[in-house]
Amino acid sequence: MSAPANGKAAQRLESFKRLLAHIHELLSLDFGFVLWDGSTVPADLPSNALAVVFADEGVVAAMLRRPNADTFLNLWVTARIDIRNGVIFDFLARQPKLRTKEIRKRLDKRLALTTALEFLFVPRGGPWPLEAIRDHQARSDGREETNKENVHYHYDLSNAFYALFLDPEMVYSCAYFRDWNNDLATAQHDKLDMICRKLRLKASDRLLDIGCGWGALVCHAAKHFGVDAVGVTLAEEQFVYAREKVSRLGLEGKVTIELRDYSLIEGGFDKIASVGMFEHVGVANYPAYFRAIHRLLKPGGFYLHHSIALRSPAYERVTKKRSQTNNAVARYIFPGGELDHLGMSIANLERYGFEVHDVEAWREHYARTTRLWHDRLSANPAAAEREVGAVKTRLWIAYLAGVSSGFTRNSVGIFQTLASKRVRGPSGLPPSREQLYR
Repeated sequence: MSAPANGKAAQRLESFKRLLAHIHELLSLDFGFVLWDGSTVPADLPSNALAVVFADEGVVAAMLRRPNADTFLNLWVTARIDIRNGVIFDFLARQPKLRTKEIRKRLDKRLALTTALEFLFVPRGGPWPLEAIRDHQARSDGREETNKENVHYHYDLSNAFYALFLDPEMVYSCAYFRDWNNDLATAQHDKLDMICRKLRLKASDRLLDIGCGWGALVCHAAKHFGVDAVGVTLAEEQFVYAREKVSRLGLEGKVTIELRDYSLIEGGFDKIASVGMFEHVGVANYPAYFRAIHRLLKPGGFYLHHSIALRSPAYERVTKKRSQTNNAVARYIFPGGELDHLGMSIANLERYGFEVHDVEAWREHYARTTRLWHDRLSANPAAAEREVGAVKTRLWIAYLAGVSSGFTRNSVGIFQTLASKRVRGPSGLPPSREQLYR
């Protein structure tokens, strides 16, 4: 770190320290702060204590001028804001007990204003790498080329990058924990098995997996349930990996992987699965999506719909105004991504000719899944940086932490819904679902 500044810079530093000390006392924080000259708040902060690190005074200037998610993420990915002796979850577990309204009431506003004015004309410094990322449209227009571009942006980072935090089968969707202490590989195997049993797969079935990823589900279904399976993806690296996996497992006669949009698939299928793909469809494209599923599924055939969903009140708020967090995710992580709510999914299934049989909430399973992904990625940052660079590595660590936190707090959910193409008469399902959970 640089030597202590002189003159006005030293005055700004002391003002900021007084403000931090006030905030530290007001919120009864059990972590501290390390400033760009090496000083700390509180002054006697132990070297092994959890702390937020500010790399330079431009960090403060930037946050005061534009206190939003974009500013914070740019500062985070460049390590101008960093964490000492901990990870993001350590701060999430130490959130202030006071409500925001009470904090505003008790904050020394004169001190805060005086400090802000001192940093008003301080350069924000740099770099600002996320500003170079184009401003992706929040909503997908449904065109095949747009879908492929959005999928490429997220999924074609590097297979080796994803392998750093996914399980050995490369399953990039919510795992299923029969025991919360199960490891990721066990939980993902149990998830694949659960999907196959919910669909009641049998050797004579033809299965379609929409958004097949790296081929885990189609290979599992062919290997353990004897089905003929077709997986479709728009991600080129996933496509190459999945085809190689099919060959390696000797499943060429049972599994076909196609690089194409789901809407262009032809033929009839006994069972269809969509696991973690629906978030890419876009609300405006729901009618076309459900009509395509209905067209592809044989009468009485089962469809498993696995997707993240907002709570209804949250969805209504988002439709009026997207939050800073939602905009940041759409821009930097999931371009074109949109979420519905559970009621909308069920209504659409019924509207487009399906009968809903079962809905299962997996919220806490996804909180656990993304926490394990975060921990695995955080444990090997050097390898991740070799694949995608330091900026994207830190961005994904923050993203996975944020997702896990959101599901833990119950601000967003995830559901598996089993439906069938509606027919008159019996559905073919047993009288209970007990056999699924033995």
